[in-house]
Amino acid sequence: MARRRAWRLTEPAPPRAVPLVVREGIRRIVAPNPGPMTYNGTNTWLVDWAGGIAVIDPGSDEESHIDAILAETGSRLSHILLTHTHRDHLTGAELLSRRSGAPTCGFARSADPNFEPAIKLREGERVAGLVAVHTPGHAMDHLCFATDDDVLFSGDHVMGWSTSVVPPPPHGDLASFIGNLERVRDRDDRLMLSAHGPAIENPRELVQSLLDHRMAREASIAAVLTHTPAPLENVLARAYINLRPELRAAARANLLSHLGKLEAEGRAVNMPEGWRATT
Repeated sequence: MARRRAWRLTEPAPPRAVPLVVREGIRRIVAPNPGPMTYNGTNTWLVDWAGGIAVIDPGSDEESHIDAILAETGSRLSHILLTHTHRDHLTGAELLSRRSGAPTCGFARSADPNFEPAIKLREGERVAGLVAVHTPGHAMDHLCFATDDDVLFSGDHVMGWSTSVVPPPPHGDLASFIGNLERVRDRDDRLMLSAHGPAIENPRELVQSLLDHRMAREASIAAVLTHTPAPLENVLARAYINLRPELRAAARANLLSHLGKLEAEGRAVNMPEGWRATT
């Protein structure tokens, strides 16, 4: 059972290669790729619809994971949907497609130059009984998928166990990310199922807490800037106290995105000597 700590949702490590029922017609198989950026692993979602079973984010090309997906779906596997093309989501998609014959589906403009989905999706288009919701920010090709009732498969855009890494352009966009958080917060979904971690049963409250956390982080970054330019690594050390080494690259990416947003708003400037405040 999920345990809530502040705005975070945690859970024990789930079993591998086993379909876990979340509600009728929706199961998850957790990929064997745990880590500091993936938590217990990528949730591969299996969603029943009138035309078969859609699979969201295969996540891993390990044979045991692909075998578990195929054992649960059989000949009913109709579509392979990708929330975005980061490796912990995309890996396994082409292997699963070859073994099943099901087409891959993703945003029309892939962010991975080595991958093009067979079915290219845009905002509001339907596939396998689901509606594509384009939510760029964490990745520019990020999609959420909405059911016709009250479920949103939120990928990495909204997660309960952690905030999302938002890299600077061209790979991500913080202003878009925040705007799309506000957008999904204001939907009527009663359940969000993310790509990592347990089900989110209080979507509006949790998304608002993510927004609050993001704004608090921005305020803390703005507060450490002075009129004396400081190198990026110095700003990082001031803004992220007691940072775990394995999270340093992610924190640096988030920091660059926040600094870019502050610069666009006229609140910071990047000089040859480093970053400084403008006010």
